[in-house]
Amino acid sequence: MKTPFEVIIRPVITEKTTKGQSLESPQYAFMVQRDADKGQVRSAVEAAFPGVKVRNVNSMIVKGKKRRVRVQQGKRPDWKKVIVTLHKGQTIDLY
Repeated sequence: MKTPFEVIIRPVITEKTTKGQSLESPQYAFMVQRDADKGQVRSAVEAAFPGVKVRNVNSMIVKGKKRRVRVQQGKRPDWKKVIVTLHKGQTIDLY
């Protein structure tokens, strides 16, 4: 069994995700392990942030960007992003 901080790698903080935090049902985005499923993410968020109940979890695989250094081409690794929706009136203090 993984600890919550092994499942959740880091929060994804962008303009779009910051706007989602101010909704009636707040949404937060996290980078998680590739093999983590929705149930593991739900329990990890509820364990890492006490007093928070998760309403919904949406997950997606984000493809890595192609990068180039001079002649050599490479690719950043693919990663998994989840959007966690909380119940009305609940928040997570990320900053």
